[in-house]
Formats: sequence, C-alpha cells, structure tokens
Amino acid sequence: SGSLSFSGLGASLAAQGSSLLVQAGIGMMLIGLGFKLSLAPFHLWTPDVYEGAPAPVATFLATVSKVAVFAVLLRLYQLSPATSGGWLNDALSLIAIASILIGNLLALNQSNLKRLLGYSSIAHFGYLLVALIASKGLAVEAIGVYLVTYVLTTLGAFGVITLMSSPFQGRDADALYEYRGLFWRRPYLTAVLTVMMLSLAGIPLTAGFIGKFYVIASGVESQLWWLLGALIIGSAVGLFYYLRVMVTLYLVEPGMRRHDAPINWGQRAGGMMLLAIAVLAFFLGVYPQPLLELVQQAGLVAL
Repeated sequence: SGSLSFSGLGASLAAQGSSLLVQAGIGMMLIGLGFKLSLAPFHLWTPDVYEGAPAPVATFLATVSKVAVFAVLLRLYQLSPATSGGWLNDALSLIAIASILIGNLLALNQSNLKRLLGYSSIAHFGYLLVALIASKGLAVEAIGVYLVTYVLTTLGAFGVITLMSSPFQGRDADALYEYRGLFWRRPYLTAVLTVMMLSLAGIPLTAGFIGKFYVIASGVESQLWWLLGALIIGSAVGLFYYLRVMVTLYLVEPGMRRHDAPINWGQRAGGMMLLAIAVLAFFLGVYPQPLLELVQQAGLVAL
C-alpha cells in the first residue's frame, strides 16, 4: 500500500482490494493481530506467559497491550473497506466462536488462577469480536463499554493475586488451593475477588454485566444468531469455573496450607486502589450512565 496511516491504507486497499496479494496481506495482518489478542487458534502462548510472568507484568499484558491492539483492529476494520465484509467476516466469525468455546472449555480444569484468567481472556476477546463483526449501530459503543469493564475487572483480579504474593519470595500465590478459606482470614480481600469473578461472569449489578449486555444487544441488532448462540453457551460454561473460584474462597480444611495477604493490605496504595476498583465495578453495574457518557464522548466512538 505504501502507507502506514489507516486512511491511506484504506484508500490503497479499496483501490486494489480484489488482488490476491492484498487479500493475503490482510490475512497475515489478521493472524498477527489475532496472536497479539490471543484469539484461537493463535492463543497457545497466553496461559503459559500469564503463569510464568509476575502478576503485575501479566496484568499489563492482559489489559494495556490487548486494549491497544483491539483498538488497532477496530480502526482497520472500520476505515478500510477491503477489510470488512466478505471472507474476512466469515473468518472472524469462526475465530470468535473458536475463541469463546476453546477459552471457556480449557479454563474448566485449571487449578492455577493466572492460567484460568488467561483462558478467560481468550473467551472475552471472542465476545468482543461479536460486536466488531456487527460493526453498526450500538457496536462501537458496545466495544468501548466492554473494554472498560474488562480492564477494570482484570485489574481487580490480578491485583488480588499481587497482594497475596507480595509478602513472599519466589513464585506468585496463584494456585487455587492457596486461596482456600481466604474469607475466614481476609474477608474484605475475598469480597473484592468475589466481585471481580461475578463481573467477569457477567452477573447483574456488576460492571461486567453492562459490557456483556451491550455486546449481546449489538449482536441482536445485526442478527448474528450463531455468534450469539456461542456467546450464551460460552457464558454458561464460564459461570462454572468463576463460581468454583468463589466457592474455594469459603472452604476450610483442617491442616491446609495458609497463604495470606499482609494484615494491613487495605492501608497500602495497592490495597486502596483495589478497594476503589471493587467499588467502581459494583457502582457501574448499578448505575452505568457515567460510563456510557464517557464512551460516547471518547475518540473510539468518533470513528
């Protein structure tokens, strides 16, 4: 195309969109962006990297990196006529369905919280592809709302792992058994993680519900029934492993190994931010109007 700007790229691709070389180039871009977003079948690196990286680094990869790349994919899809419609729509639909089902099904048997969140993120960006493919009406607004709620809840979930790991040397406290009975030792920290899990599951009165509602509304508006079917099935499967994490927080076994956050975790900067995120996730689930107004005024919607 001879250009790196989205508008120049779009004009060049529109002029020679039927060329086999251009179609191959668009396919290669889709693979590259799919890898960055860990969409199936380019997702294999995600759980290993999330587990191996320190929790703050994994948080950065799960939020900032993915949101930036999805914004690139959205702009490319909307500003370049050659990249929307036709075979690319079918390819994105297959990738979305595969990401939703594979991400949720592989998360079912995870006993490591960071790996579970890694597979969960694969499914969440599969949900986002539904709004991208709809690409009209509520779609862009749905993407903005969902990205905000996803970032909020992911920060909260990884924030709890960071606080649980901070007093210790070596590996992070990310094994699920290390959270058994946490409610009886750190009830407020347990409440934060519970709100994050409910929000990731899309339960009403949490921010995650608002994001998922908008994605479903955009899919209904564009009559993407197969994608909506996959989204509903995936959400039902996801509910199981999110509830499994929550149940673990309240289980007590005699002689179990105890792993705790610092006693004064709520008085530290990270702890105060975590509490603020939990309150915000609940507040936006009850009263989402400020978030909707923010998204409508953002540059993403202006596209």
